[in-house]
Amino acid sequence: MARFKRILLKLSGESLMGEKKYGIDEKRLGEYAQQIKEIHEMGVQIGIVIGGGNIFRGLSGAGKGFDRVKGDQMGMLATVINSLGLSSALVAAGVKARVLTAIRMEPIGEFYTKWKAIEAMENGEVVVMSAGTGNPFFTTDTGSSLRGIEIEADVMLKGTRVDGIYTADPEKDPTATKFDEITYDEVLARGLKVMDLTATCMCKENNLPIIVFDMDTVGNLKKVMSGENIGTLVHN
Repeated sequence: MARFKRILLKLSGESLMGEKKYGIDEKRLGEYAQQIKEIHEMGVQIGIVIGGGNIFRGLSGAGKGFDRVKGDQMGMLATVINSLGLSSALVAAGVKARVLTAIRMEPIGEFYTKWKAIEAMENGEVVVMSAGTGNPFFTTDTGSSLRGIEIEADVMLKGTRVDGIYTADPEKDPTATKFDEITYDEVLARGLKVMDLTATCMCKENNLPIIVFDMDTVGNLKKVMSGENIGTLVHN
């Protein structure tokens, strides 16, 4: 039995690069599709939000002279490219998938509404929600918090390159220790970079728990859904 009935899965755009320095690694994309297929077969309703950092990141563009609004719009389009790639890989793996966009761009994807997303999930489709919130100055972390709350997900699963939340960056500080669970208040008090401040506060206020785990290790998504104690749980 799956631990949760409906989830919001947040995937990192950077992780899609896999072994490459830019863009989409087809091997990593295929691994993600297979992991998602495994939990789909458990009867889980799945909504997905994916970042765009493997193609373009608005904030870093702004630091290089781009207008911030245009930079963020470019980032939104990058998430649409990743969403199309993931939905294509899912369909190839035998899973029905649908791309919804926060900005109108039919026929690339249907315009997002909460009810369209929920209806599709209840009909057994994986719904990939792209283009962030449709607004500049909001990250895909905030977009995933918003979508998770809107679709009434039981949990947000944040797939990263790291196996949970640590007292410091484990890639830089070898003495960093991992939390099995932590409250939102402690995340905010310690200034831990789980997600940006807006996203963290939205989850706290709307009581949406987050599990941060390593998505790049094949099989981990199913382990989380089966109730194994991997990653870090963030809750009120």
